Amino acid sequence: MFNDIGALELVTLVVLAVLVFGPDKLPKVIQDVTRTIRKIREFSDSAKQDIRQELGPEFKDFEFEDLNPKTFLRKQLDNDDLGLKEIRNGFDLKKEMAEVTDAVHGRESESSSSSGPSSSSGATGGRVDMAKKPEAPDDRPPFDADAT
Repeated sequence: MFNDIGALELVTLVVLAVLVFGPDKLPKVIQDVTRTIRKIREFSDSAKQDIRQELGPEFKDFEFEDLNPKTFLRKQLDNDDLGLKEIRNGFDLKKEMAEVTDAVHGRESESSSSSGPSSSSGATGGRVDMAKKPEAPDDRPPFDADAT
């Protein structure tokens, strides 16, 4: 429950509790808090047991943690009935991303470059020069006064 509380934080909480409640009332407050936590746990366990009894014997292995969507999905995806492990193992994300990057930059991928000589279009190797200036200085791009 308190796995992420460090020693310094725990000491700070104890000192703060002593300052707020005083050394005389602190043991009584601690007893009341622990009693309340115990009652809440008993109530929760009783409610879980009642739900399991009402669901019947078909749900004897039902776990309430499975109601968490992350846990449910993880459990279903780890199930090998769907064959998802084979699909996941057959997919190489780095290779796919490298192929997409090569296609965007106009380079040939490793698999197509090893199959034969490349036939590039023009001297630029299939790349489009975005910094290329217009051929004729008189040809201006269309101007739309409403768009600016």
